[in-house]
Amino acid sequence: MNFAKNVELIASPPKSGCIDVLVPRCLIGNGLDVLGTSTDKEGLSPIQVEWRDGKIISIKGLKDISKVPKEMLLPRFVEPHAHIDKAFSWSRSSNLKGSYQEALASNLSEYGLRSEDELLFSVETSLNLALTNGIRAIRSHIDSFGKNAMRDWEILEKVRTKWREKIFLQFVALVPLDFWQTYKGELLAQKIAFNGDLLGGVIAPPLNKRKTYQSLLHLVQLANRLKCDIDLHIDESQSCPAAGLKLLLEVLGQVKNEISITCSHLSSMGLLRKKAISCLAKEMAKNKLKVVALPLTNSWLLGREKRSTLTKRPLAPIFQLQKAGVVVSVGGDNVNDAWFPLSNFDPINLMAFSMPIAHLSPWDRLGLSPFTTSAAHILSLQWDGILEKGSPADFILLDSNSWVKTLSERSKRRVVVNGEFLNELPKNNNSKFSNSEL
Repeated sequence: MNFAKNVELIASPPKSGCIDVLVPRCLIGNGLDVLGTSTDKEGLSPIQVEWRDGKIISIKGLKDISKVPKEMLLPRFVEPHAHIDKAFSWSRSSNLKGSYQEALASNLSEYGLRSEDELLFSVETSLNLALTNGIRAIRSHIDSFGKNAMRDWEILEKVRTKWREKIFLQFVALVPLDFWQTYKGELLAQKIAFNGDLLGGVIAPPLNKRKTYQSLLHLVQLANRLKCDIDLHIDESQSCPAAGLKLLLEVLGQVKNEISITCSHLSSMGLLRKKAISCLAKEMAKNKLKVVALPLTNSWLLGREKRSTLTKRPLAPIFQLQKAGVVVSVGGDNVNDAWFPLSNFDPINLMAFSMPIAHLSPWDRLGLSPFTTSAAHILSLQWDGILEKGSPADFILLDSNSWVKTLSERSKRRVVVNGEFLNELPKNNNSKFSNSEL
């Protein structure tokens, strides 16, 4: 009996499996693997995926259309814009009016009093939820000004080391733009560049154009000198449409830029006329700028007027940017904090919330890419989420056979990390994952 069990264990390789599933056709890399396979009206194809040692070894189209798979397979998601350092702080720093200015005031107050334990609670709660919900990588902006900035970065480095085999973490230092011109700013920038993280800042009206231009110019020059990428909170506003973006493009016209620059929010750009949007989008593509649209927080915060509903909401013009060749992703942004009281690091929830706001349809390639391949590209990950032989076996399985059901119901999900089902992994802190191909 024991010998039989041993034979069974040897015959079943670790980190392996085989399953019949529905997969978005646009996420299948090699068309020859699924040649002749049907695709339903929601863009889903029935295929068989087999993996071994944490890698996909086979993808085959299922020919028998009478047996439709009962699960949908998607690559583990990438969150391109989060704030894990302040997540779940609503209880101690709320914003009942829901305005941008109230959020900013509450954020500053909470940050000044944030303890080490509170920071760890926010971060660990965020990461545990993200892992369970099927997220493999996160770019998080980190409040990095004030007396506790260096302490927080040391804590976050320890957290990153602890979680590196489960979730890839990339940090952005969120500071006032002119901070980078100071001695402390130079020291922080050197530390960030050494760690492979990003420089950040906020550009929102009212703007002192001359001062902002000089600060932006210094930041871009500093980032290029340190070979460190940039991710800016820019034009998160319902006034002065694209004022920050126009200054950034002016700066890029004066310097040789060799680093990646991401424009997060870019909300007010959507308030411009179509021709102006098109011209700016082409300039952005020429300068290889990337965009992270954040419809949830923007819809909650921006354009509020007492007893008046804004009928035209500030939102990055996703389709126009895509048409111009700009890489656009959609992020979840804030979670249970003064900026946004809802959300829960669930990428399926993010898709469901974003669809009616941004008119993104997951059965369209350009409607799905902001949540999958484009998000991976924003973080410069080795794996873009396309499923093919040799890809990591990192995906989520949803108990659903359609997009509408997936996004309407709380579908049961199974998460596969490096070929192993999450609920079957060791639960001690020493368990090892290998996401070297994130």
